[in-house]
Amino acid sequence: MNALRSIVAASFGACALGIAADAQALAVTGTSPALNASNIPRGTAISITFDTPVAPATVNASSLRVWGRSSGTATGTVTYSLDSRTLTFTSATPYFPGELVTINLARTIGGTDTSTLRSGGYAFSFLTVVNGGSMNFTEIDSVTVRTQAQTTTRLYGGAFADLDENGWIDFVGINEISADLRVLMNRSDGTGLVHPVKLPPTPIGQEASPSEAVDFDNDGFVDVATSNTSSNSVSIVLGNGDGSFAPQQQVPVGNVPHGLAALDADGDADLDLVTANQGSGNLSLLLNDGNGVFGASTPFDFDTGNNGQYPLAAGDMDHDGLIDLVVGTRNDNQVHVLHANGNGTFTRVSNRSAGGLTWMMAVGDVDNDGRLDVSSVNGQTNNGAILRGNGDGTLQAAALSSFGGSMVATDLGDLDGDGDLDWVTSSFGAARWYVLRNDAGVFTQVQTITADANASCASLYDFDNDGDLDMALADETADVVLLLRNEGSILFRNGYEGPP
Repeated sequence: MNALRSIVAASFGACALGIAADAQALAVTGTSPALNASNIPRGTAISITFDTPVAPATVNASSLRVWGRSSGTATGTVTYSLDSRTLTFTSATPYFPGELVTINLARTIGGTDTSTLRSGGYAFSFLTVVNGGSMNFTEIDSVTVRTQAQTTTRLYGGAFADLDENGWIDFVGINEISADLRVLMNRSDGTGLVHPVKLPPTPIGQEASPSEAVDFDNDGFVDVATSNTSSNSVSIVLGNGDGSFAPQQQVPVGNVPHGLAALDADGDADLDLVTANQGSGNLSLLLNDGNGVFGASTPFDFDTGNNGQYPLAAGDMDHDGLIDLVVGTRNDNQVHVLHANGNGTFTRVSNRSAGGLTWMMAVGDVDNDGRLDVSSVNGQTNNGAILRGNGDGTLQAAALSSFGGSMVATDLGDLDGDGDLDWVTSSFGAARWYVLRNDAGVFTQVQTITADANASCASLYDFDNDGDLDMALADETADVVLLLRNEGSILFRNGYEGPP
């Protein structure tokens, strides 16, 4: 299923990057789409150009991984051009609208001259285009994740991925008190509605907070990892391809983990995990053996002392083909950028004030300049921040927005289809979600959505396959998911979008 086929094909262009290479190492000189590009057509072929011809025998499903945040591992064909200096991957199916697609190249990819990639490998990401969208949302259902009416689960938030590979995105509820995952499978009929909770729920650790839904074992099925605040652990459950999961692997990490990020930290192209641990004031690295089995965690710090490491995000902040970390520290209200060294270590290169008690962060290019920016919401300080990236690992001063009540979540997505990322924030204290429109990097609040009890995370994805981004909003204490359909793409209301 995951085998990559190599054939000879015509030339495919690439964008020059001018990336420095290790001495005598095979080097990436360009990619198409460009690193951190936005608004890329969903059926776009992906090309990587090297400074010397590539040895096709070194390119396989383990050394070249292409995956989407919702679609999971992509399958397709690999072709070569420009005397085998350019490798082109064409996915068998289009990616989802507004999806972050990441390409990981392992250090084992080699040239015909026997050189290989640098020890850290290479990675780059791009964001697919959203067709349509109006930011005119209609609530179509309120779905409970409880299986017994009076038994609380404490729905922290959700992951959204195509769990059964049928081309429709499903919803995975992350529950703190019941300590489990509860899956709402998409009805796959264009309505955007979901089936009741798939039984039985999947056990995970206590008080699970952020999650990552990616393919850890490279079998084509989406898996899920959660950081478990009360258990001081990470749970990894491998997907079976039908919306169910294998029993968890639970790995101890530092004290009181909150933030969680999946990235290739050591250059082998499989996805490792990092947690941010508030209690112990450090981070923990968990390395993947390539089969979705994680070794014991390794703690590390970045010279801050115990400043309450809390939210965590990942992205290439300095354009070097390695995925960096962005960490928020609550005790000193700072956002830190940690440069990836490619060997499982990270070095802090900059920090900025977040303007409040950092609770959750997300990265994305909000002004379409090819540089990743940081969005943060700041807990009991009732505000949020946008920190523009300079493309070298440094950030500009925070631009603050005030909201009512304690803030718990920040999410970015192109809700109106105009090519830039809009912003949705969640307030537990005010029981509201705030929707902000982006106009060339300037955010204006355009809608407030009231929760039944307490607003938690917002999940922005296309649940009815009409090409625009809808919203699934998790109410943390009512234990319901509000499904809000974006009414911007009425041409595709039959549930099937036209050509990508």
